[in-house]
Amino acid sequence: MENTPPIKEKKTFIEGFKYKWSNDPLFSILIALIIMVILQTLTLGFDYNSVGEWFQSWTSNWINILRNNAGVGIVALGMTFVIMTGGIDLAVGSTLVITGAFAMYLMDTGSAGILGAIGISGVPAIILTIILVIGLGYLLGALIGVTITKGNVPPFIVTLGAMMIFRSVTQHFAQGYNTSVPMEFLQISSFKIGNLMIMPIFYWAVIAAILYYVSKRTTFGRQIIAVGSNERAAKLSGINVNKVKLRVYALMGLLVSIAAIIQVSRIGSMDFSNAGRGMEMDAIAAAVVGGTNMLGGRGFILGTVYGMLIIAVMNNLLNLFGVPPYLREAFKGIIVIVAVLLQRKEKSV
Repeated sequence: MENTPPIKEKKTFIEGFKYKWSNDPLFSILIALIIMVILQTLTLGFDYNSVGEWFQSWTSNWINILRNNAGVGIVALGMTFVIMTGGIDLAVGSTLVITGAFAMYLMDTGSAGILGAIGISGVPAIILTIILVIGLGYLLGALIGVTITKGNVPPFIVTLGAMMIFRSVTQHFAQGYNTSVPMEFLQISSFKIGNLMIMPIFYWAVIAAILYYVSKRTTFGRQIIAVGSNERAAKLSGINVNKVKLRVYALMGLLVSIAAIIQVSRIGSMDFSNAGRGMEMDAIAAAVVGGTNMLGGRGFILGTVYGMLIIAVMNNLLNLFGVPPYLREAFKGIIVIVAVLLQRKEKSV
């Protein structure tokens, strides 16, 4: 009698859904996001004169959500890479402050303006400011990376110290400083496309696309996963672990400096005492909710985007429900804890 291959049983829709929910983090995160968007839509209500009026209000609300969260969304993308290596960066909020202050000093049209003092203004000043601010962010990130790798100091300790140093130094030198940023610089974030101010959203989307490609299609992306999965094995396979970590933290600093430029150009100023406070927690929360493993070795750029949107929608819902601001952080903390608890451990083969 001939051996016949076993007949594969077709899975029902519910069985297939359960399988995808348990084994595909991006699928479960996307479903959670869809549910939250539906809840948000229902909460906004449908008391409008026409479908067009409702859609315009709904779209305007979403553009505000995305624009307000674009900066921290960009930082969360960098945090994903950092956590994938098994590290952490608590200094992102303070890095935002020091690079934002640097941008304001460079562009200031008053007596404190650095570029104006040497006769550089207009578009050349804006371009030079962007280059120098991004350079400073990259340098600060690289400095953190060098301290971690060459000094063999845990990332938590190094970035905690950097968090206090960067903000303290900025507050000392910027006390009593009144900025006067030129209108041309504000166009970086406020430039309208089709009567909509969506430039911060555009920057976030472009950076997410680039980092998605890096994580999926480049040697650097594979090295990040290898270092986070098993650092010793990565070294034995010929990967320069210290170099990978240094590049990741330098990239983190670069992304934070971009977020600082977006924030300064969107608001026109920066509160050096409070700007960026809690940003590290928001970035970590977005990455973790998006499926990034806190122990390293696994992370999803697209998942982080979903995670950031979930947190943004949750904040919007809590605001619509009238939840006091101080209690909103509690909900965010609950989401992070639940996300970590739901992370599946890899099955041993």
